[in-house]
Amino acid sequence: MTITLFSKNNCMQCKMTKRFLTENHVNFKEVNIDEEPTALNFLKEQGFQSVPVTTAGETTIIGFRPDQLRSLAS
Repeated sequence: MTITLFSKNNCMQCKMTKRFLTENHVNFKEVNIDEEPTALNFLKEQGFQSVPVTTAGETTIIGFRPDQLRSLAS
């Protein structure tokens, strides 16, 4: 399963999500919307208005939600 984290610069929740995934040995691909503007358009088209957005298959987690992110670590 591919896990993608959409983030942006200077976002505390994004940093906390990255730290949580790394500390729990979850492999993920980071897409920074500040560096990849097309990703921002993609998120807007999907109806998201803030980051972080973590996707894993059919699962989408918005914000820093350790309770939900924990399921990705198992």
